[in-house]
Amino acid sequence: MTDALAAGSILIEEGTQLPDSVLLESESYSSGWAALRNPRSLDPEIKGWTFFFMAGEIKSTVFGFDRQKTLGAALKRLATSVKLTKCNSFEITQVTRKSFLKVPYVSITAHRRHLQKGLVFSCL
Repeated sequence: MTDALAAGSILIEEGTQLPDSVLLESESYSSGWAALRNPRSLDPEIKGWTFFFMAGEIKSTVFGFDRQKTLGAALKRLATSVKLTKCNSFEITQVTRKSFLKVPYVSITAHRRHLQKGLVFSCL
């Protein structure tokens, strides 16, 4: 896992049906989730596909000294939240690294997204 995740990164659950033009990174960022190679490939004009944006931010904060482990734990919490709402992706809006009483932490804010064929949201 790398520190390449930043605002604008989109993670999609592995196994999600995707348009042919959408490519995922080969590296998984959290168990069962992979980043889009080019988020702009999800152009709203993809014929027959809809990329839903769910209102309301989700946020995860994890304390720890190991940067990669804290990032991974925060992503795992976000992914769990996304799966509970039957969505198959999320878009990171902010990644913050700070410390509290000299203990470092990472905080990730995101929005749930859902990619599917068709115009009517289907959580099946």
